[in-house]
Amino acid sequence: MESLERKRKISKIIVHSALILVSITMLVPFFWMVLTSFKTATEATSVNPFVIFPKQWRTDAFKTVFRNMNFFLLYRNTLLLILFRVICAIVTATLAGYAFARLHFPGRDLAFSLVLFQMMVPNQVFLIPQYLMVSKLGMLNTMFALVFPGMVTAFGTFLLRQGFMTLPTDLEEAARLDGCNIGQCFLFVMMPLMRSSMVALGIFTALFAYKDLMWPLIVNTDKDMLVLSSALAKMQGQYVTKFPELMAASLIACLPMIILYVFFQKQFIEGIATSGGKL
Repeated sequence: MESLERKRKISKIIVHSALILVSITMLVPFFWMVLTSFKTATEATSVNPFVIFPKQWRTDAFKTVFRNMNFFLLYRNTLLLILFRVICAIVTATLAGYAFARLHFPGRDLAFSLVLFQMMVPNQVFLIPQYLMVSKLGMLNTMFALVFPGMVTAFGTFLLRQGFMTLPTDLEEAARLDGCNIGQCFLFVMMPLMRSSMVALGIFTALFAYKDLMWPLIVNTDKDMLVLSSALAKMQGQYVTKFPELMAASLIACLPMIILYVFFQKQFIEGIATSGGKL
């Protein structure tokens, strides 16, 4: 018994040590970003591997970034992008997920196969058709152009469909006996039970919208319609990049997602566990 208990303690120590090591490895880029934002340009580009901490903690990069970049406008555009994409994704994915899981109609399996096919194809394949659609509508350099690719989500449809399939059919049958039609059954009985999955989808959609870089760079060239990701990308010069300013702006841009994770940490973990996805 003592040897068995000792083996368990040793295995637990090994597992925890490995997890701590992996966590430290993942946090190193973030700490490097923070340290670089307080360095000078010379220190930031130094090839000396032992120059980790700045000799003098400077805030010049933050002052320059706040002076040259309109963060109020960038935050506004980014938050509107996240808000509209989350609303559209939850509405469309909930309706489509319920239809694929609970309703029987001709071509249902074929239509859902097309949804799965969209999940397997890289998003870059749809860039040109989506750009042409937005351009033909005359909606370039608008908020609609930013939101357009996220109005319908294949991942959200799949996630909500799997959630609806786990609910017992007795709930619908009882609602039908009480006189509910399909819409009332969905709105008042089934959808409230999917609240956790809808919250998880909203969090993932917000995260994906925040990280989206290629589409905002392509569809919006007006400086008043830039989001945080595209504004940071434009800070990288062709020949010279001011890394302290870039890291300072990146640190400021990370704050919304850090705050979101602090308040919705439980939903993040539940969403990963229920969907089987990864960030």
